[in-house]
Formats: sequence, structure tokens, C-alpha cells
Amino acid sequence: MMPRSGPVPTVSSVSSTGRNPGIDLLRGISILLVLTHHLALRIPLARTGLAAVLPHRLLSALSWSGGNAVTMFFTISGFLIAGHVIERHGSLGRIDAPAFYRRRLRRIAPLLAVLLAVLAALHLLHVPNYTILRPTQSLAGALISALTMWLNVYEGRTGYLPGGWDVLWSLSIEEAFYLGFPLACLLLGRHDRLAAVLFAALALSLPYALHTLSGAPDIWQEKATWPGMCAIATGITAALIAARLPPPGPSARRVLGGLAALCVAGFLLEEPALFGALGNPVELALPLGTAALLLAFHHGWAPNLAHRGFGWLRAPGRLSYEIYLTHMFVIFPVVWAFHRTGGWLGAGFCWFPPALLLACGLGAVVAQAFTPRACS
Repeated sequence: MMPRSGPVPTVSSVSSTGRNPGIDLLRGISILLVLTHHLALRIPLARTGLAAVLPHRLLSALSWSGGNAVTMFFTISGFLIAGHVIERHGSLGRIDAPAFYRRRLRRIAPLLAVLLAVLAALHLLHVPNYTILRPTQSLAGALISALTMWLNVYEGRTGYLPGGWDVLWSLSIEEAFYLGFPLACLLLGRHDRLAAVLFAALALSLPYALHTLSGAPDIWQEKATWPGMCAIATGITAALIAARLPPPGPSARRVLGGLAALCVAGFLLEEPALFGALGNPVELALPLGTAALLLAFHHGWAPNLAHRGFGWLRAPGRLSYEIYLTHMFVIFPVVWAFHRTGGWLGAGFCWFPPALLLACGLGAVVAQAFTPRACS
């Protein structure tokens, strides 16, 4: 039975009094995978000198895991958002919807508005890599779709937008979740058990969602709303479990965290044993593995892993929103400089560390200017 009275349950990972370093670690890994992917699309990492010293599977994972990283972000987002609501109100059904919308608006709107203004100006100035050229697209269409939470659908129908615009597809799915989540919570009332069942059902529908998209164009398979919502629902379910069920013992935490880490790593590396063991539902391995890692970190698994020697990963995790929205302003100049200096692929990997550092630095500057402290 779920508690109906007594102290309000909390989710320590989203406590207002501190951050969970394990979750920042996961977000840091995810944002660096996105950055590496977008740079590797333009400077093929697997064709650089690293191919002689690192396994092809590792280089492939680093080069092509951007979409997987977004799935991890969706799962983390569901966990954090639901956890905040449970911590503040004790139940999803007690959510203060107006306050929720105000917090999300303060978090998202300032930087998004500035970014759209800059992208529009660069388009009007016909700056390469920022000019919308497809005859099926327009500046007005891109702006309206970005502001009305369906840029992913707009791209699915019209094709890829320039890179600075394209990153907004996943934000459209997140924003649609933010819009609908309080309404779903109020509709379900204080029946968190029913909410857990329904969100778990949505999470487990991921293989079916992907199956229904199997005949769709690749761009729509990549940017469809339903799979993204499945990943978010996985995180929400994990937050409900974290708040309502007793914490596992130390041994169980170690097993949970270790297996979850292996599952996520195996999926990213396309480990044949994992894919062979799971078969068709293998798509669930990434969101479920990420959710299990969130639960493990929430209950204090691997504190040394989270706290010591990984600050360089946690820092970009705390700035993941700012880095994600602005990193193409670094990627494009770095690629330009790479080609201007000869474009020698053998040393192409040397461009990755400075590009990642510059993107993280830009995100930090932007966060100081546009992110309210209470929403960081």
C-alpha cells in the first residue's frame, strides 16, 4: 500500500537543497555524446588516427550515439520533473499547475527567445549553415513550429533544417510534455499507483511505437513524438518508484547500479550479447537502463564514482540545456577551421577536445546571462 499520510516523500536527486552528482554525471555523458556526434558527422571520427588505436565499436558509439543520448535526456527529464512534483506536493495529483508552468517558462523561454532571434538574423543575412534553403521550408514556418512545440513534426514533413534550428526538435517534445504533464496529473488525481501503471504502460509501448514507424522516412523515425514520450514516461515511473517504494539494501543497490551501467553501455556499444538476449524489445534497454541508473544514484549507489574525478563530466551535465541549444555556434566554426587548415583526417580527432571545451564554455557564459539561479 502506498502511504496516504505522514511525512511527504522526497526524491533526493531533485532536492532543492542540493544536486545528485550521479544524475549530473549522466547528463554530462549525454551532452558530450551529442556534441561528439554532431562534430563526427562533419569530421568522421572513425576515419581519423584514432582508428588505429581504439576499437571500431567504441568509435562508432562515440560518433553515432547522439540520438541515444537524447533518449537518455528524455528519461532523465521525466525523472527530475516528476520527482520535483512529488517532493513539493507529496503526490502528482497535488501539482500546482500554474506554478509548474511558470517555472518551466522561466527556465526555457529567455534563452530560447534569444536563440530564435539570432537564428532568424543569421538567416536573413544569408550566413552559410544558418540559411533555410529548402523550398518546403521558410523562416516563418521554422519560427512558428519552434514556438508552438512541433518543430520535430515540421522537420518530419519538410526535411532537416540547418543545424542551429535542428537541435530544437527534441525541445519541442520536451515542451509538449511540460504542457500535458500537469493536466495528466490533475486528471489522475492522487492515485499515484494508477499513474505508475499508466506511465509504465506508455514506457513499455516503445517497441510498438518504433514498429509503427518502421515504414516512415528516416527523419520521422528519428524525431517522432511517441518514442520520446515513452522515454519520458520511463523516467516518471522511476521517480514514482523512488518516492513510494522502500530503498534497496547496499547489495541490491550495487547489483542494480552495476547491471544498469552494463545495460546502457552495452546498448551504446551495440553489444551482440545484449541484442541477442533481448531480441526485438532491445530498444527498451536504453531508457530502462537509464532509469535503473537514476534509481541507483538516487539511493546512493557508487558515491565515489559520482563525486571523485568526474567533475569534468558533471559540470557540462549541469549546463546541458544551455550547451545543447548553443553548441552548433561552436561546431560550425571548428569544422570551418578544420577545412581551412587542410582538412587532414589523420589528425581530425585533435579538433574534438577543443570543440567540446569551447561548447561547454559557451554554455557556461550563456547560463550566467539567461538562466535564473532558481531554475539552473
